[in-house]
Amino acid sequence: MRFGILGPLRVGGGESTVTAGRDRIVLAMLLLRSGRLLPVDELVDAVWEDRPPATARAQLQTCVSRLRRRFAELGLAPEIIVTDPAGYRVRTASADLDAEVFARGVESARAAVTVDRLVEARTGFRAALALWRGPALSGILSRSVRRRAQALDEQRLTVLEECVDVELRLGRAAELIDELVESVDQHPLRERLRGQLMLALSSVGRQADALAVYREGRRFYADELGIEPGAELQELHQRVLAGDLALTGREARPIAPVRSLPRAIGDFTGRQQTLARLVKEVEAGARIQLIDGMAGSGKTTLAVHVATALADDYPDAQLYIDLHGHSERTPLTPAVAVATLLRQLGVPDERVPANQDDRLALWRSELAGRQALLVLDNAASADQVTPLLPNGSHCLVLITSRRRLVGVDEGRPSSLPVLDTDEGVELLGRVVGADRVAAESEAAAEVVRRCGHLPLAIRLAGARLAHRPRWRIADLAERLSTRPDPLAEFEAGERSVGRAFALSYAQVSPVAQRAFRLLGLHPGVRFDNSVAAVLAELPLPDTQDLLDELVDAHLVEEAETGRYRLHDLVREYARTLVAEPERADERRGGIERLLDHHLHVATAIARERELSSLHTLIEVAEPLRPDLVTLVAEQGPAWLHENLAAWTALVRLAETEEFPRYCWQLARACWYAQFEGGRLDELIETHTIGLRAAEELCDDRAVATMLNYLASAHYRLGDFPESIRVMERSRGIFRQLGLRHEHRKTLGNLGIAYAANFQFRQARECYDAARALATRMGDKVALANELNNLTMTLLLWGRHEEALRTARRHLGIAREIGDPRRIGNALGHLGMVRHRMGDVAPAGRLLRVALRFKREMGARFGEGEVLNEIAMIEREAGRPEQAADLHRAALVAMTEVGDRIAQCASRNLLARAILDQGDVNSALDLHRRVLVDATGLGSPHEQGRALEGIARCLLPTDPAAARAHLTRALFLFRQIESPEQQEVERLLAELG
Repeated sequence: MRFGILGPLRVGGGESTVTAGRDRIVLAMLLLRSGRLLPVDELVDAVWEDRPPATARAQLQTCVSRLRRRFAELGLAPEIIVTDPAGYRVRTASADLDAEVFARGVESARAAVTVDRLVEARTGFRAALALWRGPALSGILSRSVRRRAQALDEQRLTVLEECVDVELRLGRAAELIDELVESVDQHPLRERLRGQLMLALSSVGRQADALAVYREGRRFYADELGIEPGAELQELHQRVLAGDLALTGREARPIAPVRSLPRAIGDFTGRQQTLARLVKEVEAGARIQLIDGMAGSGKTTLAVHVATALADDYPDAQLYIDLHGHSERTPLTPAVAVATLLRQLGVPDERVPANQDDRLALWRSELAGRQALLVLDNAASADQVTPLLPNGSHCLVLITSRRRLVGVDEGRPSSLPVLDTDEGVELLGRVVGADRVAAESEAAAEVVRRCGHLPLAIRLAGARLAHRPRWRIADLAERLSTRPDPLAEFEAGERSVGRAFALSYAQVSPVAQRAFRLLGLHPGVRFDNSVAAVLAELPLPDTQDLLDELVDAHLVEEAETGRYRLHDLVREYARTLVAEPERADERRGGIERLLDHHLHVATAIARERELSSLHTLIEVAEPLRPDLVTLVAEQGPAWLHENLAAWTALVRLAETEEFPRYCWQLARACWYAQFEGGRLDELIETHTIGLRAAEELCDDRAVATMLNYLASAHYRLGDFPESIRVMERSRGIFRQLGLRHEHRKTLGNLGIAYAANFQFRQARECYDAARALATRMGDKVALANELNNLTMTLLLWGRHEEALRTARRHLGIAREIGDPRRIGNALGHLGMVRHRMGDVAPAGRLLRVALRFKREMGARFGEGEVLNEIAMIEREAGRPEQAADLHRAALVAMTEVGDRIAQCASRNLLARAILDQGDVNSALDLHRRVLVDATGLGSPHEQGRALEGIARCLLPTDPAAARAHLTRALFLFRQIESPEQQEVERLLAELG
């Protein structure tokens, strides 16, 4: 570049410049309007402003002459400055002026952003910004120059903001903080920069600093402009304040690429124009594509090919999920679907929230830093897919459905017709060989017609020919015309998918045919060779040979190594075959073996995971295939996680096919995996079905078991009254049956639910009864559990002396047992009790030891509980900043475990710490947010805390409103017998 104006004026490509003041102004004005004629009057105004001399035009000519001589000295052509009767202009090449190079670079970077090429966009933005050496034309004081130079400076700031947006999406927050701090200091009124700094700080876990940046800006706007920050910045402040961005610190980690797309088939044919059109639309910015068409028309194949073609543009994640909109299975709910997608992204089960809204928020948060591609296959409706759509333009979504989906905003519809004859013949040629098709073109066209022009049917029919080299295509056409069709509902005139399936089915061996029929019974999307071996009643090696044979015949797809699936129409065909009346025994036997296998594997794994619940595990008979159960159970929890998606369908299958014992036992066997994995909707459904089956069997023990574990889901969802109602019924049955272990465990669970509902007396009665049973049975583990729960209840009740004695007894038994988890619980509760009793120093020591235990055991809820208590000690010691940091860390933990009431508690405590920092408005906003959430959850305790917190914020400015809020809080605290009513009474007394 030969001229530079993005900083001090530069001429000649190096550090050279022009020194004469008037010459500098003239050259600066010409370069600011490069390539355009600048009238003499404008140059005169720029040089002399309000007092031009009479000789201004002559002096201007002198300036231009000096500039031309200076150009010659620097090796530049003097004719770069062109004289015109009306004025002057500078004639530069495309790469001569840094401002023009900057503008082109920015244009290219913005174009890359529109198609979500974020890495390319970042490179372009940074290269453009690197051209700047300081404020434009710094050192030249002419008003005309400064006005135009300031416009350039504004462009640089806008580009910097766009670049930062891209880099935040790429997860580079940590690298941006120093630059953003400096930029905000230099430009304190730019709200977008300030918001970006807040986002960057939040993304690396520095929420307190992010809030400080907002407070500083708010004061500055008030002092300088007399206004509040804009709505967007206020909304961002609320999100940081409430901890909605608490998990985004994890986005600063390197994003591991995720590849979950099915393999694209090699003989893809007939959709090239559609494929090219869709790719072009996506590259032009259409980020949601809706592909609809009839069954077997190739929707999924097309979507996978589009995804594969664009995969390089979405390097961070390529996700796929079958939503089961049109299959035997119930369509996935958005809650279940988003949980599956989060797991594909590598989010561990313990971080998947129980609540659908929280799951969706985490989903959007996880995608925020990713360029992701998402295939939503087999959608039922717009309502099913709309909640799953990512925010922003950096993700691509491909949706397939047999119905046209209306109501999907921004969705670009594409209705997929069947193949025309030429396309169908081409596809057939790819399967059986182009030469064979060319030799019998009319017969090939007849085969395509008989297959209904559907790609799936053509591919299956062609596979029959490919394995029969002596057959003529005409032979295949004749067989298609006479073969009976079990899938009549897919028939259109003489066109039939079923006939194509029938030919593929006929080509495999009888034993493979039987295996294929039985595989249609499996309700899941995928299965492994052990499931096939169970159904086929064969050893694994023989089963693997059958699977290979079925894959070769295109009846089974190997989705990935060792994992198989059936196309939904192929599965329907298999089910049609196995449902024929003469195969009733075969079908029932296959279902029994399938249920038996899953029950025994899940029970074996549960025995290793539920060590404290062995007494309530079901007693099962010997498995039908012990060899396979032993082999598969070695996979442990990984097997459960892989099969959880099909579990509800298995339980439904057991109910529908009248296997009631398997029905409730399958529900119980998978309880722990569903509960810990946050699959509470599925837990409720499986255990509700299991309860019906147990009642049908008149098996009281099974009924009580289902009720007990059904109550756990209601408890986790915060519906304590329903949990109590269900558990009371369970307790009554266990007591009537004389089952002491089960009765004791249910009593303990019931006590926890009563305590959570602030019915302390009832909780105490349950714990006392449970402790008495545990003592009589000599069960120290059970006794430790009840003492642990009783301690927390007494603490909430305000009975600190008794809580202290109970906690010490609990610690003694926990040490005797030698269980680190129970020792950590006991130490944490001891610390909490000592704190409430005013013994702050020993309380702090106990809590920090407990925190170490919690972290070593991965007990995130307990960690959050202890962090909140330590934070309260810090706040009471006059260290609210440290307290707020600890409360935020606790909020992250509570969010990860999905406990919404614990999140409310953490936010109330955080607001109190923020108030002590002097930020009244932020504290007030956060308490109000909690009041809404806690009211929705039906938590009177956190409602009362929020009301008290609001009152504290209002006390100095609006005592009447503060009194009203305190009165409401007192009413709630008295209802639940909370000791916090005493503090509220004190505050009311002070108000008079």
